[in-house]
Amino acid sequence: MPFLISPVLTAEVLTARPQPTLTTGDGLLLRPWRAGDAPAVYEVFQDPVMHQWHARTADSEEEVADWIRDWHQAWEEQREAQWAVVDADSDRLLGRVALREIRLGDGTAEVAYWTVPAARGRGVAARATTALAHWALDETGFHRLELLHAVRNEASCRVASRTGFALEGTKRSAILHPDGWHDMHLHARVRGD
Repeated sequence: MPFLISPVLTAEVLTARPQPTLTTGDGLLLRPWRAGDAPAVYEVFQDPVMHQWHARTADSEEEVADWIRDWHQAWEEQREAQWAVVDADSDRLLGRVALREIRLGDGTAEVAYWTVPAARGRGVAARATTALAHWALDETGFHRLELLHAVRNEASCRVASRTGFALEGTKRSAILHPDGWHDMHLHARVRGD
């Protein structure tokens, strides 16, 4: 049965080119992950704050190396797009920003991010999210980006607000964390915001 509408994005919109390196214009780069990033990512996932807001932990650098290989495969399969957020001068890891749950036909994806402990409170997540949203909405042609965070994660809520993601509501008891079910704020940006 034919559709009455065309896909928002074509099937090869991401894989027609290598994953790009993006810049914030103020000292940060969003670059594809490298195998050599595994030790730094492993270290971040030992942080208790990460355990508070993420359901995943890392048992070894080898496990994280597998994640990085999976992130590259996810780009090729157009399921996810993951970037390391690094200092433009030193290439020191400061965080991660990603598009998850990519649905090309609908032109939608979910934004996710985290920062290393030393980068928190410095605007790294907001600057990286702004650059990613610009690339996704304005350059690539996504129509809608969603951003979810635990209601109690006030820092993440500030990032969403600062980057133009309007609060649309609360998803009750939506995500299971180690300490139980969390209500999640749903924020979104649409092309043209």
